[in-house]
Amino acid sequence: MGTTQLETVPEPKYWHLKTVLSEALDSDFAVGEILPNERELASRFGVARATLRQALEQLELEGRLQRRRGVGTTVAPPRVGVDVGTSRHGWPGAAGDAWQPVDCTSAVPPVAVARMLDKDFDAEGEVHVVRRIRVTNGQPVAAELLYVPHASVPDLAAIEAPSGAARARSVLRELQRLAMNGQDRAVELGSARADDAKELDRLPGAPVLVVTTRYFAEGRTAAVSVATYRADTCRLTFGDSGDVEISHHTQERRAS
Repeated sequence: MGTTQLETVPEPKYWHLKTVLSEALDSDFAVGEILPNERELASRFGVARATLRQALEQLELEGRLQRRRGVGTTVAPPRVGVDVGTSRHGWPGAAGDAWQPVDCTSAVPPVAVARMLDKDFDAEGEVHVVRRIRVTNGQPVAAELLYVPHASVPDLAAIEAPSGAARARSVLRELQRLAMNGQDRAVELGSARADDAKELDRLPGAPVLVVTTRYFAEGRTAAVSVATYRADTCRLTFGDSGDVEISHHTQERRAS
């Protein structure tokens, strides 16, 4: 077989620089340390600032660096482990659930979510929207929007906790009354929306992992979860069961 066109393309300068910078992060910088400004780094490594920016952006995508508002670019800590395997979880809010309820409102769901909900809405097409956050080791790693049709929680009293975290807990508590028939889950790469970016301490447009879960009960879709995970802090592994997990990054990073 002949040499493909791709095999003849030389390694881009920014990619080589990324490798050099990665080694420097291991040997010359400590976790949390602020990197010198772009001009200093470009001079140190003898490259153009545009090339440097490309390398830094790639390292951020790989979770080696973090850009923090008002601070600058810092060396990222090792990735945290966040389990999202389906076999270990029941309804959202069940015992052992690591999510923290933040708020609950009524709103019309996005079109993509509405298609998954089998049109189990009220006359105005609104559903309960529960917002939750997930924190690991004091660090926000995921934000979730849980869409629950009114038909799934018919006994929820409108006058009981009309909004806020208390209302969210009431919706989650009512979900536990249903007998779950199963769930399915999909994972895709996305970009952080403004509200998710704020909660996750990221910049809008930062890479994220979007995990969409449908929960089934009584022959219909009882709820849909859209969870946004920080792509820079997590990596996906697939176990023998086919479940998806976000596992701890095992590589040790040396601090000077």
